[in-house]
Order: sequence, then C-alpha cells, then structure tokens
Amino acid sequence: VKHMNTSTLLFTLVILGYIAFVFGNRRSRSLADSSTGFSNLNSLPFYHGMLTALWCAVPSMLILLVWTLLQNTVMENMIVATFPADIRALPEAQLGLMINTVKNITLGSVHGLNPEPYLLDGAARLIELQAINKNILTSVTLILATVMGCASIWHIYPEKKARNHVETTFKNILLMCASLAVFITVAIVFSVLFESLRFFEKVPVFDFIFGLHWSPQMALRADQVGGSGSFGAIPLFVGTLLISLIAMIVAVPTGLMSAIYLSEYATSKTRSIVKPLLEVLAGIPTVVYGFFAALTVAPFIRDSGGWVFNILGLDLVISSESALAAGLVMGVMIIPFVSSLSDDVISAVPGALRDGSLGLGATKSETIRQVVLPAALPGIVSSVLLAASRAIGETMIVVMAAGLAAHLTMNPLESVTTVTVQIVTLLVGDQEFDSPKTLSAFALGLMLFVVTLALNFIALSVVKKYREAYE
Repeated sequence: VKHMNTSTLLFTLVILGYIAFVFGNRRSRSLADSSTGFSNLNSLPFYHGMLTALWCAVPSMLILLVWTLLQNTVMENMIVATFPADIRALPEAQLGLMINTVKNITLGSVHGLNPEPYLLDGAARLIELQAINKNILTSVTLILATVMGCASIWHIYPEKKARNHVETTFKNILLMCASLAVFITVAIVFSVLFESLRFFEKVPVFDFIFGLHWSPQMALRADQVGGSGSFGAIPLFVGTLLISLIAMIVAVPTGLMSAIYLSEYATSKTRSIVKPLLEVLAGIPTVVYGFFAALTVAPFIRDSGGWVFNILGLDLVISSESALAAGLVMGVMIIPFVSSLSDDVISAVPGALRDGSLGLGATKSETIRQVVLPAALPGIVSSVLLAASRAIGETMIVVMAAGLAAHLTMNPLESVTTVTVQIVTLLVGDQEFDSPKTLSAFALGLMLFVVTLALNFIALSVVKKYREAYE
C-alpha cells in the first residue's frame, strides 16, 4: 500500500466509513421482511448503517491518533540508539540538540554546518524510519478499517440492537468532548503550578507577592554587574489594576448606556444598524488598537495635556507612553463585551414587569431604573466582570501604548506595565529555561489565573444571590 500523509489518510478513513454506512444500510434492508416493511428489524436501517460506519472508521482513527502521538518519540529513541556511547551519555538537553540537528540534515538545512559522521548516519536512518513508519501506518489503518467494516456488515441480523449501540457510542463521544475541556483546564493549572513551585524554591513567596521592585535580570556570574534579580510583583499588579480601572471607567458606563438605549429606546431599524456596528469593535485585532493608541491617542494626550497644564500653571509631565492612553483605548475595545451582553440580558426581562410598572403610573425612565435594571442585575454584573477579565488579560495595547517599565505609581500619566506584558517579555528570546527570570513568568501566570478565577467566582455568587425566576 502506498503511504499517505496523515490528513489524506484521515480523509480516506472517512470515505471508507461512508461506504460502510451505505453497505450496512443496504444489508439491513435486504434482511427486512418485504411484506411488513421494517417491522422485523429491531432497529431502523439507518442505525445499522451508522453502527457499521463507526466500527469501520473509529478504531482505525484511534490507532492513527495514538500512532501519530508516539511516532516521533519512538523514532527519536531509535536514532539516539545509533549514536556512540559517549554521545548517548550526554544530558537530555544536549541530546535534544543532536536530534534537532539530525532533523535539520534530513530537511537539507545544513548551510554552514559540518556535521559529525554519526549525525549523517542518524539522518539517513531517520529518513528510512520515516518511510517505513508511513508505510506501516497506512497499511495498518486501511486494513483494520476494511476488516472491521466487513465484519460489521457480516454481523448484521434483524434482532441486533443497533440503535442502542449507536446512541451509547455518541453519548460516550459527547462525554469525552465535555471531559476534554475539564482535562485541559486541569492540565494547564498543574503545568503552571509545577513551574511556579520551581520558581518559589529560588525566590521566597512573600518577596514575590509583596516586593516593591521588579527587575528580573539575573547575573550569570558572581563578578557580573547589572543584574539585580528583584522579583517584587507589586508594580506589575498595580499597573494592571490601573490600566484595567481606566478601561472599566470607559467601558462600563458607555456599554451599559448603549445597552439601555438599544433595548428600551431604539427602534428596530436603529437597533439593527447600531448593534452590529458596536459589535464590530470586538472583531478588530488588538494590534490595530495598539497602533491607534500609540500613534493617535498617546500623542494627543501628551500634547493636549501639556497645553492644559501650562494654562493652569502646573508643572506636570505626561509620558509619551502612559497608562491613560492604554486604558482609554482598551476601554473602547471592551465596550461590546458590556453592551452586547447587557443588551441581551435587559431584553430578556419579561415585558409583564414593564407593563405592570407603567400601569402603576411610573415613567419609562423610572421603570428602567427601578424595575428593569434590578431584574437584569446578575447578567449585567456578569458582563462587567467578563469585560474586566478581558482587560486584565490584554497585552498588545499595553506593549504599544503603556511601555515595558515596571513603575510603582498610580499616576495615569506615567508609563506602567502589566502582568501579561511581562510574561511575554520573559518568555521571548534565547535564555535558560531553569533560571528564576524565566520561571517567574509562570508565577505571574499563576497569580493572574487566581485573580481571574476569583472574578468568576464573584460573578457566580452575584448571579446566584440576585437571580430571579419568572414564569
């Protein structure tokens, strides 16, 4: 069997599954009593065909998935086994570099290199193993699909409970999809937690949480200067809080008022135009917002603010990169998170509440303030906290408009930085992974995860406390 790449092989398995479905459907129909329709069949022909398709495609797809996940590791171990004994005794990191060199040789990326003979032999062996692997994988999956499909077709009989098997299979697939999200979340938490614990072995927890100076540059040698290695995260959290606060001051009133207008005052024609235009803001890439903040908003704030301060006789300097510029643009960006969700929640308030309030003599504005908004409060709070989480996690706007300097200040006219910006900065570049500088990114990520998790719990508690059920 000529080998195929993974995508072609997967598509072929889907085609085989469809063919198996057709033949399974036809065979079940041939077993049906022509005088009574399908009454002698325990399940409809559709379910017999679907069960045949599942037996044909799913086992082969599972083999393909497992094989794809393990093939690189197996081949790398076989390549390392061909290396000389002294090379195999090297640390794992250096062996990884050797394997990468072998892979580059197979791809022809050896410009300016003079690889050792054992690396050339390993590259030749790798090419041979890849060809054998593809041939075996293609043969195994296709033969297995064919055999399982034929066996399933042959095993069709009128009393077979095909519908129960199909429904159970799809129930298990749905359960696996639901469990996958939980598994990924748990895996993320444990991976971040593990690296954070490695960081806290080198830097005390209290120095990190309550430290007032952030300078992650570490000295590589005892006689080297310029690396203080201070990991106080307070300036980063203050900067994150400052920019997020400015953004929420912009987004919450604007978004909430927009939602009230769209749901209570706007005509259907106006709503059909304005709401999509508002939601377009959520689809603009954050790098575009960053350009807008750096090239338009920040210079405008610097020039207009300097002019106002001169008139007032104040000796204040506005930085070219400021928390105010980043916060204003970020607030515009998250307006749709507040307006769209709040609009949906306000629109979902039963009309009977509005009619009852108006019938008792309340004006429209009084009805909105005293009836509609209290009824929609849980959803509004959830939208606000979702927008806050989005603001806390924003990176690109802060990089381009607020800078990278970790200043401990609450002055919105000065440059600050945030937790997410520092995480990106710490993990970019060629540096040692086991150093406190790199591991501090995971500690910052853990703290950010805890903060956003706390916001989610607050949102859930508010929803549960103020939720009202309507008939």
